[in-house]
Amino acid sequence: MKRSRINEIMKAADDFIRSFGFTLPPFAYWTPEQFRKFRNQASGIIDARLGWDITDFGRGDFDGFGLFLFTLRNGNPADLASGRGMLYAEKLLLCRAGQMNPMHRHNIKAEDIINRGGGRAIFELYMSDDNGDIDQQADVVVMTDGMQRCLPAGGRLRLAPGESVTLLPGVWHRFWAGDTDVLLGEVSTVNDDLADNVFVEKIGRFAEIEEDEPPLHLLVSDYDTYLAG
Repeated sequence: MKRSRINEIMKAADDFIRSFGFTLPPFAYWTPEQFRKFRNQASGIIDARLGWDITDFGRGDFDGFGLFLFTLRNGNPADLASGRGMLYAEKLLLCRAGQMNPMHRHNIKAEDIINRGGGRAIFELYMSDDNGDIDQQADVVVMTDGMQRCLPAGGRLRLAPGESVTLLPGVWHRFWAGDTDVLLGEVSTVNDDLADNVFVEKIGRFAEIEEDEPPLHLLVSDYDTYLAG
């Protein structure tokens, strides 16, 4: 992805998020220079990989196959073994109409995905077989706002604004917007995007960036490069 395109997406996403009365935290608006200035105080942001996450999954077609995310808070995966500490995470996701994201599951993370506003969000769901692959036969059982729902393998769940679904580890899923852009919230177990995403296809989790202009704000995938030293 070109950096100029990422900068445009950031501006448009911020406007969309604000249209629902939601404001991102102050560090979201730091310039790269400000991030470098505050990097010692901001270790909690950097280590937890909080912030902007815009990806085309290495496909080069963000409008057709991509996702916007912003990680608001996140604990440490190492704390899960002891069951003590900050064991949760929260994200915002923006699904544009006509934009798909990849089928995937998680080994550890359980998540509630909530339609915070806009149009309907559509989820395609499968269970895992004994090898962790997609089970093409098994019914899918999920909770939606505390109510149990049962769908056939590959069934599509449609969530209107205000509705949510709970996806436990091992549930394969992909989601997209219907005819109208959707703002989603995600509340989950600690999030580990480096190790806990299992995709059907061999794809990259983060975009490869062509630096055609300076970054407006840093992506979480920029931290190692821009904040080293």
